[in-house]
Amino acid sequence: MRLWFLIPLLLCFPTLIRSEDYSDVTIIVRGAETIASTSNEFICATIDWWPPEKCNYDQCPWGQASILNLDLTNPLLAKAIQAFSPLRIRLGGSLQDQVVYGTPNLGSPCTPFSKSSSGLFGFSQGCITMERWDAINKIFMDTGAVVTFGLNALQGRQQMGRGVWGGAWNSSNAREFMEYTVSMNYPIDSWEFGNELSGSGIGASVGAEQYGKDIIELKNIISQLYGNSRKPLVVAPGGFYDQKWYAQLLDISGPNVLDAMTHHIYNLGAGNDPQVANRILNPQYLSQSSDTFRDLQMTIQRHGPWSAPWVGEAGGAYNSGSRKVSNTFLNSFWYLDQLGQSAKYDTKVYCRQTLIGGNYGLLDTETFVPNPDYYRQCLAVASAHGEGSYFLRHQRFFGGVALLMLNLNKNMGFMVSVRNDLNINFREMAGIKRDNSFVHGLKRTVSWVGSKASDGLEKREEYHLTPQDGNPFARTVLLNGAPLQLTGDGDIPSLPPVMVSVNSPIYVAPLSIAFVVFPDFEAEGCER
Repeated sequence: MRLWFLIPLLLCFPTLIRSEDYSDVTIIVRGAETIASTSNEFICATIDWWPPEKCNYDQCPWGQASILNLDLTNPLLAKAIQAFSPLRIRLGGSLQDQVVYGTPNLGSPCTPFSKSSSGLFGFSQGCITMERWDAINKIFMDTGAVVTFGLNALQGRQQMGRGVWGGAWNSSNAREFMEYTVSMNYPIDSWEFGNELSGSGIGASVGAEQYGKDIIELKNIISQLYGNSRKPLVVAPGGFYDQKWYAQLLDISGPNVLDAMTHHIYNLGAGNDPQVANRILNPQYLSQSSDTFRDLQMTIQRHGPWSAPWVGEAGGAYNSGSRKVSNTFLNSFWYLDQLGQSAKYDTKVYCRQTLIGGNYGLLDTETFVPNPDYYRQCLAVASAHGEGSYFLRHQRFFGGVALLMLNLNKNMGFMVSVRNDLNINFREMAGIKRDNSFVHGLKRTVSWVGSKASDGLEKREEYHLTPQDGNPFARTVLLNGAPLQLTGDGDIPSLPPVMVSVNSPIYVAPLSIAFVVFPDFEAEGCER
């Protein structure tokens, strides 16, 4: 079982008590200190540039889900975005560095992507018209989305060798596009520079020294265009983490230029890898991602403490995801686990690939109906009552905590008792060990959340998620036993919890997910 919390834990390891179908577990939460904090828009999803012709493994799962052709008038799209209140949306992806903007001085026809053997990733340059940009901003403003837009960082460069590009960035087209955006008062939260050009790159790469100089130019453009108005953040490089390259980028760009460092992570392997499902249920494998989050946090602390780590793109399996796994209940385990790992290492934003498109979309590409991970993402916000991430931000509860438990075991459930370290006397402290896994054993069946035992009147909220018919590959998820489906009007359904006495233990069924909210948990670390 995987456990994620907002604060450090003291975990005890008494004798394992087993029955035929469950194991007892005690969790001791240290409520006095906080590991890290996320932003109010920690939860994020992406919309990509891929056209319908994007295919992997004899399938073409993108359909009409591109920034250029997505049906922005579909009411399910607006409702899906609005439900998060707010949802950060990152516009970008592999073709981002082949996008030009249909401004008056473009100097060439504004046409969409087409297949091209000489182009990066097998596609030609593509163009977004200002009419399309207007329509995109309308839906985002109507739904309250927080927008991160990825700019073309290859414009003006020349290919110097196999996959290596050199020369300075030509900012003229991007600047005119940004000028138009400012003139229309479109509220862009952040401009991201480039996609997967860091280190050895994916398809193309640019050296960190030149990249840092170009980011300084982008920062200056933003300062000039926005004047005394609130200035969007500068975000980069949107690539796979390379310690030396990332450190050099911070050193070259200098203090207070790069506001956030984005990195991409696809830890499950290729979409056609038969081991994807097994990796999702392997806690040791999932834990390997922590190394990346920890290393990036340390790189920023040492070379650019003014910046912050963001996950700009994470889809589990790369190349459009796994057609057998990525849109099923099973996929949620790696996703929620990684949200917890990233938050622990001070990640401020985590962008899921994708909101719609590919096999890993939160919404079905053809019907716009939510896939299981959509509801998990909704609960990540709902369990914190819209006040940021459920891991670290709990303003509504004035010190309460929300706890996420993932049971990766196919056969065994867990009976969990939660205790606050305020209750533990010195005798009980003997033998308690720190650990980042879970606790075997149950010292007592009472769940205490403060300095005194509950009188039995206080309640906690429980949200238990299981797959339909017990099938981990199901595309319908049950909340406390009831299927989550759109209402007759196409609205996102309500997500009601079960109210349970805090004195009772929590049962987490095999291959299930539980969000548990303790509104009255005494946690000083959450009040700071």
